Amino acid sequence: MFSHIGALRRMNIALLFPGQGSQYVGMGRSIRETFPDVRQFFETANDTLEMDIERACLEGPEAILSQTLYTQPAVFTASVAILWALQRTLRLTPAFVAGHSLGEYAALIAAGAISFEDGIHIVRKRAEWMHEAVPPGTGGMAALMGLSREVVEAICSESAEDEILVPANYNSPAQIVVSGHMGALERAVALGRDRGGRVIVLPVSAPFHTPLMEPVSRKLEALLKNIPMEDPVPPLVSNVTAAPACSKEEIRRLLVQQVCSPVLWEDSIRYMLQEGVRLFIEVGPGTVLKGLMKRIDQKAVCYSVEDTKSLEHLKDQLAA
Repeated sequence: MFSHIGALRRMNIALLFPGQGSQYVGMGRSIRETFPDVRQFFETANDTLEMDIERACLEGPEAILSQTLYTQPAVFTASVAILWALQRTLRLTPAFVAGHSLGEYAALIAAGAISFEDGIHIVRKRAEWMHEAVPPGTGGMAALMGLSREVVEAICSESAEDEILVPANYNSPAQIVVSGHMGALERAVALGRDRGGRVIVLPVSAPFHTPLMEPVSRKLEALLKNIPMEDPVPPLVSNVTAAPACSKEEIRRLLVQQVCSPVLWEDSIRYMLQEGVRLFIEVGPGTVLKGLMKRIDQKAVCYSVEDTKSLEHLKDQLAA
């Protein structure tokens, strides 16, 4: 049954980790039930943060799980639990890891760069500082679809006026998320529709990946100086550069920059494809990254592992 797994381990494989927005009530439940050892991650998260992250993941309610202070540590914890189950089952050796915004922290666990205990602490503080950085109602984010980079960038420039509005996520050729002050965002939404795009205002609490997050960057920089790190193996393909980061010093610097910089997700995927990656595995709740992959390169092979059913499906596919 496993005759081809050895060959697939030698292929170029990349593990991808989702970010905020992929959460749902019940994430991680079947993995936790099937692999009792993953309870250690939920218990450690609960004890470290003095919050019931396990209950938020498994039971919600959605109103709690959707709050940034809970969302980010919950998605991180669920992703690491799913990663643990994946590696216990298949013991894959990826050529690269990458994470979408928050997902970079789970990717660093996969690369052996940070401990889970330190990771959950960083993620919690990052979420807290993001929540505090901008008063509620001051800013927001919207996805612009069906418009080129050049058009979206022009819309941001025209809409900003005396406010801030910038591209925050270059997710795929057909989807770019913009972020900034609410007034500028409302002008961009109108311009995007006028220019033939489809626009979705995102249900987020702050304008992430903009200069408005600068206070978070400064605090994160101070925190990361005291966090033990190892060089990532395999390399992390950074959101900031869409290129591999191979040293702990570089990782620290890029994690700080990432807070205010756009997520170059499409560019990151294209880099890995150019480097010969033939199999992408999304590890964590939801299938957002798998959906983006189809829009970036329809020929790319991508599986999502978020529960025991999808893990078994991947195992069967690798053994076929």
